[in-house]
Amino acid sequence: MLGLEYCKLTVMFILGVGDLVDFGWDFPYPSVRMPVMAGNIVATSQPLAAQAGIEMLWRGGNAVDAAIATAVALTVVEPTSNGIGGDAFAIVWDTKRLHGLNASGKSPAAWSFEYFSKKYSSMPMLGWDTVTVPGVVSSWVELSNRFGKLPFADLFEPAVRYAYDGFIVSPFTARRWELAADIYKDFPEFARAFLPGGKPPKAGERFEFKEQAKTLEMIAETKGEAFYRGVLAEKIVEHAKATGGMITEEDLALHEVEWVEPICIDYHGFTLHELPPNGQGIAALIALGILDRWDVRDYGVDTGDSLHLQIEAMKLAFADTYRYISDPRTMEVDFRELLSSEYLDMRSKLIDSKRAGDSTYGTPKPGGTVYLTVADRSGMMVSFIQSNFMGFGSGIVIPGTGISMQNRGHGFSLEKGHPNQVDGGKKPFHTIIPAFVTKNGLPVMSFGVMGGPMQPQGHVQVMLRVFDFHQNPQAACDAPRWRVLEGRKVAVEPGFKPEVLDDLKMRGHEIVVTDDFLMFGGAQAIYRLSDGYLGASDPRKDGQAVGF
Repeated sequence: MLGLEYCKLTVMFILGVGDLVDFGWDFPYPSVRMPVMAGNIVATSQPLAAQAGIEMLWRGGNAVDAAIATAVALTVVEPTSNGIGGDAFAIVWDTKRLHGLNASGKSPAAWSFEYFSKKYSSMPMLGWDTVTVPGVVSSWVELSNRFGKLPFADLFEPAVRYAYDGFIVSPFTARRWELAADIYKDFPEFARAFLPGGKPPKAGERFEFKEQAKTLEMIAETKGEAFYRGVLAEKIVEHAKATGGMITEEDLALHEVEWVEPICIDYHGFTLHELPPNGQGIAALIALGILDRWDVRDYGVDTGDSLHLQIEAMKLAFADTYRYISDPRTMEVDFRELLSSEYLDMRSKLIDSKRAGDSTYGTPKPGGTVYLTVADRSGMMVSFIQSNFMGFGSGIVIPGTGISMQNRGHGFSLEKGHPNQVDGGKKPFHTIIPAFVTKNGLPVMSFGVMGGPMQPQGHVQVMLRVFDFHQNPQAACDAPRWRVLEGRKVAVEPGFKPEVLDDLKMRGHEIVVTDDFLMFGGAQAIYRLSDGYLGASDPRKDGQAVGF
């Protein structure tokens, strides 16, 4: 009898997942993940990628090695939010000080405002006219060169293994993949690469991509040279010439990463660090600076008074960010003036504690993304983010390589004279932002909240929950979120009390309650304890915090 049952089980597994799985992938009940406490931690949005990072720590690598391995693996196991053709940013605590890395790419030199203004009424979302030079590969190389311990090629081994042998697609990734199938239906190379049999893979199915595996091996063996000056660069340019793109060999070869000094603001004894423009991290700093003048701690967590002030501060911060932030070389003002005490005092006075206001920018003095965080026993911590921008990006996939090209060019403006006006050889306004918190010059928390314009809003909400309302980082990830939309519209997740939402409506906020999982991002965080770390991972994603 035992033998018969064993045979039945064996047959079931041979039949394959399509015949074996007889249940849905919905999770109808509220689920709170427990935080992970350990001396070494990786937290990201996909478990297999987190385990790739842990593998490097087990081998004797440091947090940077683990971060790179995790990032490379994410291009394979979560291609719906990032890829080899995207951009990246990082903040690194090297056990003594913070370092900022901007690995975003410029637009092709041949682009011009005249070309776009004649062809479009607004910046396009898909196709070659959205493709800027990818920077993610250069971020891996630069971080490894400066801080890594393990050989660069070793960091690619888990990702190459996942791509060659295949990996089982996780539920949230599958949902995004299904949405992408319709968005990119007019891009044949995308379909060939990412829609096996003409369909997106479902949760629980295996997906393999040997072409991407070979590309990653080539990047690993040449330390990125193949991508910017070698065989892969030639394939990118060849496909561009054949299908209407303007990117050239020179555009790729001239790409450089920038080491930058993070910008920051003090908030109730803690310091939030973000990267300077061309990113939107400054929006979180402006909002916190405004809220510091109201001291939302006095109003309590998740109350109408507290949420109203947060929403109004965020609207003002976004108004300034969208008006002034661009490639630093074309900004009209010194961005530091947006964080001056005088300016923040003035902006905070625009908030009416009883009524919702409109988003208006001020006048200072002249002057779907994946996130991961890693911390190791030595004290090194990494806050890292990479993205193709909107899902798979532009829809452009380089034949035979698995390289999906980003659509960051959509972040430019077609408003003539705007500092973020589209042009050639210029970095666009960027949404992806890593964050880091210190206290008295020492590390406290590395975190991020992926998700377009949700990111600085998420940073503000996590900061308040952890440091004003003393919620643990996992609770801060689990908590319902709000998101400023346009005008006085505010999207909120289910979970806020009905009387609180009624309070906000009475103040003039147009509340939209939605459980759309794409709206509210996904947080990952590592908090430093007296001896080790606490890792937290957002339940809105497939991910996990894992450690040892």
